[in-house]
Amino acid sequence: MTYLHFNPKLYFLFILVAFITSCQKDELLYSDDIDVVLDQTITEASKNESDEIPTNLDPYINWVYHMQGTSGLLESAENSNFVSLYDNALAAILFIQQDNPERAEKIFDFYNARKETELSSNGGFYQSRNTAGEEGERIWMGDHAWLLIALNHYKATYKSNKYQSLGTALDHWLRSMQNEDGSIMGGVNGDGSLIPKVTEGILMAFNAVEGYDDFHKGILRFLKKNRWDSNLGVLISWPENPKYNYAMDLHPLGNGIITDMPDDVLFQANKYLNNQTLTVTGEEITGYCFDEDKDVIWLEGTAQMAVAFNGIGRFDKSQELIATLEKTLLNSTIIENAQGIPYASNQGTSYGTGLLWDHADIAPALSSTIWYAFAKLRFNPLHLGRKNNIPNEDKFWIPSISI
Repeated sequence: MTYLHFNPKLYFLFILVAFITSCQKDELLYSDDIDVVLDQTITEASKNESDEIPTNLDPYINWVYHMQGTSGLLESAENSNFVSLYDNALAAILFIQQDNPERAEKIFDFYNARKETELSSNGGFYQSRNTAGEEGERIWMGDHAWLLIALNHYKATYKSNKYQSLGTALDHWLRSMQNEDGSIMGGVNGDGSLIPKVTEGILMAFNAVEGYDDFHKGILRFLKKNRWDSNLGVLISWPENPKYNYAMDLHPLGNGIITDMPDDVLFQANKYLNNQTLTVTGEEITGYCFDEDKDVIWLEGTAQMAVAFNGIGRFDKSQELIATLEKTLLNSTIIENAQGIPYASNQGTSYGTGLLWDHADIAPALSSTIWYAFAKLRFNPLHLGRKNNIPNEDKFWIPSISI
């Protein structure tokens, strides 16, 4: 049996209609005024119905829900006025995993409405913008791949072609960014300069574009020739700068994306393990840095490692990391019963020598919190796009097999 829950605005609507019909027209409202009142009431009631946040959510899930604004986009951290395409793609995937398609659709609708003005006419969606959805900056290829991954989850989960046009446009855009050597162009900075070829983004494009064809073959050729350490059996990030040749995220992402990648790649990430003191609580924890600087613990990346260990059945390792991450949970300063995980444990550098932003270690961040949620849920968003039909001769990562 289906039960209807009480909605005070719809109840008010019922009373209003009953009252109006019991009065003479000239005693209350003109008919046009009545139509306006009814339309406004129905619209507001429907809006509140779709905006309702489920009760009894875990605090970290509750925090993610509350970060969604009127534009449909989620702020990347509290009081930041900063919105990230990547973060919103992650949020859409989480909403779909939570079986709340309406929340994911608000994100997709925002970008769908800008498909022509940004993706087609401007060379791509902006990587970041303010919470109102304005003042866009920089176009980064990898975030487009994440948006397509989110759309693939929506299509697979709900068997819906509602966003087929947007998905097709992203597929074509990513394919158009491929170079003759199989690599994918990184995008364009705000000053018009080109973003270099980024291994992480290329991996994401490989996962996002469905099927396995010449696009994917080209990527594998490029990775084998230019971004593969055959001695260690790991992907590399920045061959032009040996000090930063290795990046931590390539271990969990590579393992999650590339079929039959040896599990040892996750244990090779131990080179990034270090101890740091949390800025907020002063407690010491152990986790993974972005690179071999070991000057910070990257909490998003640590959560990605927890997700990857779940993927290979090493739940013991994942639980260790989850326990560490839970020491970093911060209570929201603006939302009741809500917590999130900051981007990093302390101030330091991100990948390379660039400094983290001021609040990276003191405010809950969407990316860290959502990857932590994925780890808790034993859900890997990358497994949907895994290619199960790669010919053995293309699997350069397996010993004795080469292209």
